Order: sequence, then C-alpha cells, then structure tokens
Amino acid sequence: MEQETACQVLIVGAGPGGLTAAMMLAKAGVKVTILEKCEDVGGRTKIVEKDGYKFDNGPTFFHYPEIAEEIFRALGKDAYEELKLIRLDPNYRLVFGAGGSLNATTDLDDMVEQIRELCGDRNANGFRKYVTDNRRKLEFSKNCLNSPWKGPLDLFSRRAFRVSKVLRPWRSVATDLAKLFPDERMQLAMSFQTKYLGMSPFKAPSLFTILAYLEYEYGVFHAEGGLGSITQRMADIAREMGVEIRLNEQVEEFLFEGKKVVGARTEKGTYHAEKYVMNADFATGMKDLIPDELRKRWSNKKLDQKSYSCSTFMLYLGVDKLYDVPHHQIYAAKDYQKNLREVTQHKVSWDDPSVYVQNACITDTTMAPEGHSTVYVLVPVSNQHPDINWNEIKQDFRDVVLQQLEHLGFDDLDKHIVSETIVTPDDWAERDIYKGAVFNLAHGLDQMLWRRPQNRFEELRDLYLVGGGTHPGSGLPTILESGRITAKLICADLGIIPDWNGEETWFSDWRKPKAIRKLESQLSQPSA
Repeated sequence: MEQETACQVLIVGAGPGGLTAAMMLAKAGVKVTILEKCEDVGGRTKIVEKDGYKFDNGPTFFHYPEIAEEIFRALGKDAYEELKLIRLDPNYRLVFGAGGSLNATTDLDDMVEQIRELCGDRNANGFRKYVTDNRRKLEFSKNCLNSPWKGPLDLFSRRAFRVSKVLRPWRSVATDLAKLFPDERMQLAMSFQTKYLGMSPFKAPSLFTILAYLEYEYGVFHAEGGLGSITQRMADIAREMGVEIRLNEQVEEFLFEGKKVVGARTEKGTYHAEKYVMNADFATGMKDLIPDELRKRWSNKKLDQKSYSCSTFMLYLGVDKLYDVPHHQIYAAKDYQKNLREVTQHKVSWDDPSVYVQNACITDTTMAPEGHSTVYVLVPVSNQHPDINWNEIKQDFRDVVLQQLEHLGFDDLDKHIVSETIVTPDDWAERDIYKGAVFNLAHGLDQMLWRRPQNRFEELRDLYLVGGGTHPGSGLPTILESGRITAKLICADLGIIPDWNGEETWFSDWRKPKAIRKLESQLSQPSA
C-alpha cells in the first residue's frame, strides 16, 4: 500500500553533492529526506569490496580542500579530522613515454629543480611563471565558480569583469601552456588534469590550467579507508543532524502541476516537499524522471546533441604482494596527442595507451589483506560508440594495459593477480551514466557558466540540481561546491537565514533577495 510522506526538502540521490546540500540544509534547521536507489550512499564516490580487497569505485584522491574546509566549518566540524585526510608526498609520479619522469610535489623549489634537470632553464622558469599566473587566475575566477549563473547578462557583472582579465576564451589549455613550456613533456605535465573533466587539453578552455596548479599549491590527499569513506562519513553526519536517508528506494518519476514539481513517486509511496533536489547523472535523470514535453532547453533531442566527456576503462586488481612504488602514478604515452585524438575520435588506443594507477596500500594497508595490495587502473577511453564493442575486445585491451604498467614499476603483475574486475564504458552506462560519460557534460565554453544546467533548474519550479552535470562542473571539489550553492539558494527561497558558524550564507557578488534583506532588517531591530 502506497504511503504519502512530507518534508521540506527532498533530495534524489546520495552522492557527494546531495550529501553536502543535505548537511548544510540540516544545519540551517531544514527537514531533509534523501532517497537513494542503491544499497549504500556515495554515487560514484564509494568503496567497492571484492575478495577482501577494497577499491575506490571512481575518484581516488582529494584535492583543493579549501571548499571542504569551509563546508565543514559551517557545520562546526574539521574536514581533515572528520574525513581522515592524509597528505601525499609526492602528489603523484608522472612517467613520460618520451623519456624522463617527475615527482609532482607542493615543494615548488623542488619542482623547479626537477624541471630544470629534465628539460632546462626555460621550462623551469616557465613553471615559476605558470604558478604566478594561475595563482592570480584562481583568485579572479573563484567567484565565477562558487556562485550561480542566471544568464548571459551575468557576463556584465563584477565577477565576470574580474575573470575576464585572466580568462582567454580564444585559447585552450594546450595553447596557453605552449607559451610557457617549450618542452612538450611539460605541456603534458600541466595539462593531463583536463582528463578530470573528461576533456582533451586541446579543447578545454584556458581557465582549466588552474587544475594542475591546485595540486601544486594545495596538495593531493588520500582518505583513510579510500575516498569512498568520505561519503560514508558525510552520510553519518547528515543522519546525526536529523537527515533521513532511505536506501534501496528509487524515484521513478517527479510529479507535476504544470511546470511546478509537487512530488516524487517510488514503489513505496509518494513524497511531497517544498523543494526538490536532483542528484543524478544529468541526462539520465532528465530522461527518466521528467516528461520530455516539460523540457524545452534540455529536451531529449537536445540532450542527445550535447557534448559529453570521455569514459574510462577500469581494472580493479587484488594482488598478493605490495609494490614499492608511489601511491599515484601516471604513464603518458610517447605520442600523447595521438592518444587524445583516438579518444575523441571514438577509437581504441591499442598502441601505447596512457594509464593512471593507484597503489593505495603503500599509504593505507586497510585496503587489502595483510601482505596484499589493491591496484586501481584507469585508462581514458571514448564514451559509448557503436564502432566499439567492448564485450569483444575488453580482454585483449586488458592485456595491453597490463603491459603498460611495467613502465610504472609493476613488474610481473599478471602473475600476482588474485582478484580482478574489469569495467568498460558499457558497464558505466548500465549504471545509469549517459553514454558511459563518467565526467558528465563536457566543459567547453558552450556548456559552462549559464550555458550549463543551473543549480536552481531554469525550466521547472522548485527543482534544484547538484552534481557534475550542473554548475560549476565535474570533479569532487566542484561537486561539493554545487551542493553548497544549491543549499544557499534553497535557504533563501525558504526565507531562512542559516547559522553556518560565520561562513558565508550568500554570494559575494549577488544582491540578497528582498525577503532575506527584510528579514535581516527585522532581526537587527532592537526588541521593544
């Protein structure tokens, strides 16, 4: 028998964006319910266990901790303590197929000397300028990324004018870096991070040169027990604050009166709220939960025409030894540009593919049985395409990838594998990720800022978005930011001034809504 349940805010999906919004709303006194279709929280940021081995399902490291620090301070908590963050040094080791390697570190003087030894003074000096330029770029662009956008008129705002000083829309990441680094290996070292967005550095806007800078300035962190432990802890905190999280309960559709969301239906009943938050893969969520006729800008036809990120080919390997190699390593193909072209042209890189490997147990022995370790392998590949039949080729490609790991010190790895899981773009797609594009909508200028789905969804009333498919974009720090932006908007729309322990409750370049200004004025008046 169906039941009806009411709350103030209903969140569909318990990924990191949904959990962030839930925690901040609960701190503001809002009654929140989360409905999660899976048996556990986290979305792609969760732990997968098999044969006694633990693997991160998706993201494997935490960077740019500033956003998490601010969010947890708003809750009266310490992010490093709550999330058990461990700073890594080096951040990662980068091995070039063209020869040489770098140990990426936050010790900038050490980086300069490593670069000088690898490829000379011009590149070493270029790195110093790169750091200076991107420190300034981050300063100017921060308000563009931590505030919502309503439309093209926002380009005439103060924040847009500030960022225009450093954002060169006619340039890509690759062209920006070529002016600083004559050596292609250094261009690669400062640009492979665009893969976090699922994009080629030749197409990613020049703004995203800040991605590598964030790692060098703020470091890279491991969370004890794996990055998936972060969402587990966030869920625990949310529950402690009164958030109800219902697992194994999939929302089948939103209910509407005109273009106003008035409910969400599951097999167990109907939920009603004042505001609704969708924390799902954007395209999949739109198609599954909202009738096509209610969407004009984001209709099924237009969704199919949008640009999407690349996908990943994954190996989760349990091995019966511990390799004495860094926690994170990247092997960059000798002909990296050819590698990128193959991905964007929906081809498989059989010849010298680039590979990322996490060797978590060198830092955290809790991830595997004693004396054993986990090896997490990621290869950027095309999203789903009819020309690629992964079911036919995945075993052969697996063998190619294992050979590549010898470049990173994993000798004779095949002889030590005792547990193995392969994940292809088709597998990601079966997990409701549109086209298997694990980084969601691509981050070209045509799909950023106001051109990206907005946090207060622009086509429907009382629906908000969090996650990689909305502003500010993909990647764990920005997904947390999407949750914070949405929490601020909902509080304002509910007429609530949250007590977030001195942290900002609104956006620095936005005028507060009239109702909030009126309420603040009333609260500031002395009592009779």
